[in-house]
Amino acid sequence: MTDVKVLIRKTLRVPRSAGQPGDGARVARQMDAALTGVGFKASGELLGHVSELEPGAAMDLAVEVIGAVRELLGDHVPHNSYFIKFPDGVPDTVEFWVKCLREAFTPTRRKWFPGDRDLLEVLTEGWVDLLKLPRYGRYQHTYEELLAAHDELIPSVKDRVTVLHLGGTLPDEVNRLYLDLASSVTPLGEADLVLLKDLAAESAVLPDAVAVRENRAVINAVRLEAGLPLVFVDTVTDVLRVACQASGGDVTLQERTKFRSFKRRERRVLLAALDAVIAGNSGKLGDVAQYIGPWKRLGEFLHPHEYPQFPQAQDMFAVARGERKVRTLAGRAELAFMTEGVTKAVSVLANAPGLLVRSLDRLLRAAEPDDVEVVADAATKAFESTSGRVLCSLREHLGNRRTPDAARVFTTRGRRAWVTSDSRKPLSRKVIDRMNTTLDIELLNRMPVYERLVVDPAVLDVALPLTGKATEDGFAVLPRGTRTPVDGDVLRFFVYWRESKRRTDYDLSVLLLDKDFQYAGHVSWTNYSTDGAVYSGDITESNHGATEFIDITLDTVTAAYIVPQVNIYAGEGFDEVAESMFGWMTRDRGQQGAPFEARTVRTRSDMRGSGRVALPIMFARDDKGAWTANWTHLYLSGGVNFNVVEGNQVSTSMIARGLVERDYLTMSYLVDMLSAKAGSVTMWEPGLRLTEPVVFVGLDRPEGLPDGSEVFTRERLNQLIPA
Repeated sequence: MTDVKVLIRKTLRVPRSAGQPGDGARVARQMDAALTGVGFKASGELLGHVSELEPGAAMDLAVEVIGAVRELLGDHVPHNSYFIKFPDGVPDTVEFWVKCLREAFTPTRRKWFPGDRDLLEVLTEGWVDLLKLPRYGRYQHTYEELLAAHDELIPSVKDRVTVLHLGGTLPDEVNRLYLDLASSVTPLGEADLVLLKDLAAESAVLPDAVAVRENRAVINAVRLEAGLPLVFVDTVTDVLRVACQASGGDVTLQERTKFRSFKRRERRVLLAALDAVIAGNSGKLGDVAQYIGPWKRLGEFLHPHEYPQFPQAQDMFAVARGERKVRTLAGRAELAFMTEGVTKAVSVLANAPGLLVRSLDRLLRAAEPDDVEVVADAATKAFESTSGRVLCSLREHLGNRRTPDAARVFTTRGRRAWVTSDSRKPLSRKVIDRMNTTLDIELLNRMPVYERLVVDPAVLDVALPLTGKATEDGFAVLPRGTRTPVDGDVLRFFVYWRESKRRTDYDLSVLLLDKDFQYAGHVSWTNYSTDGAVYSGDITESNHGATEFIDITLDTVTAAYIVPQVNIYAGEGFDEVAESMFGWMTRDRGQQGAPFEARTVRTRSDMRGSGRVALPIMFARDDKGAWTANWTHLYLSGGVNFNVVEGNQVSTSMIARGLVERDYLTMSYLVDMLSAKAGSVTMWEPGLRLTEPVVFVGLDRPEGLPDGSEVFTRERLNQLIPA
């Protein structure tokens, strides 16, 4: 059964308890006080619900709520700091190393060292392994001693306050979240795909439509296990995804899947789905060529020759084995492009509108002046049959094609990034304007009409959530490309990790860049402080969890860009450790408290990418001195071990420049279209009184919305992308 805490963390809604009525007012007050301590508050409805439960049921619900919130913020684990008084009392880097070395010679500490002979050999060789020194890289005090060394946090009016709302019954909340995820018109992130699988196994409802093929595969894998026929299947690749998902493999088909043995009834379900797809359109056999290897391996487990009632499926596996030749549409288009030119390629791609739209930039670049009209007309027709997500992506792409990019950044579905120079020929302004106008009209026609639209201005600069793979799971996380103002005098970054099977050493670092994206300094385990930035100390093992911090005093630092990163120095990857997270806090200058204070946390995100260097976010200062957070959610490949900030500063600075100088399509684009359809829009401000149900668009749901209101907050903004 779905964990209540999972629902709370995902939706900030608390399912109604089925407990007996009674007097839980005291528990409600205690819960609200505990929530206040971590920067949350319960809505009036939620407090009223807990107050009307009998004390035992009220306490059970309160424990779930507080536990979920603490996990959401990363407050469920102790965040110790190597230097007990951080950010004060951090020594000079070299002086600290010398102190560690001197203490290794002290007679009272020799019992901690492998031996004087070993140490002398190390010194004779001219280098010192810091990890062999007894003081270095290991906590020298307990978490309780750390807390005792710091004064209590002084509250600030700038401290974050997040409201928790009351939801429906547990089954209602499960079904609501399941339908939101299943019917998403944009791909989900890895964590949401796992959650969708769990909810699909529990929910009794079936969405009217599932647009994203990965979501179809997750739902169908659950149906396959239950012996039910597959649904929403219209390509052979849909069936391959189901087999991968059911085998515990990669539903995105990016990684190799080791197929499991399927039960006989499961084989019948999969082969029946394949047979139905091909019987409806034999041209879909051409899709097999894209994944020849996986199809050949899957055929060894499905034994299609044992099922003569599915002849079309047998033909499909004949194509996979090379016994029958079928050219893919993409292959035919490429051949036409290379031999007969752009117009012939366009005529072939007319049968695949989505592929034509994704190829539009290349076609326009290669088109002769007389052929541009042919390409533009074909694209205009293709727009009618292409998903809104792809059209929005194209709209954003074209907005950046008037001039070459300073740095061209590529990202994979796994958020792995690499960068290169931009050698593409710019597109003409006339062509871009024509295509953009056509896109705007098409998207506007698809937008719904909301008569009473209320918008929180804070949502306008959020980048369109065109894919969940451009973000991470966590608290208050926003899509890549979003830019939000920073409210505070001091930035504090934190990284926490806990190793699973072997010693793992992560290093929190910050790269400082000037206005031209040139190196201006760094802070890491090799340089504890510089230019208003201070490092909390290097932790080199994490069997019980480890935390590192970096403080940046914003009016002291002279750099124009601040790029935090997490380097894997040794051990397990981000997707291998038991737990890993990155987050940032803001504080007023002089605000006291422990290094980690939950109420000052602005965001906390998981780190689960496949690279060895994480670039979760960056910060930029404008000409007036104001700072903004620029969300990145990227990973660099890095080396297997020994990654340091000095080793990737060139690629990191190029990526930073490419992202900062890119124009992202934001929620303001959709809000403008929603406003045009509605005729007007009301901008939300605290204290605004509403008497009728509205459609609210914002980062978080405010209190006081009338019953029956439709709410689109950060976890549901993708629902506003036209289908």
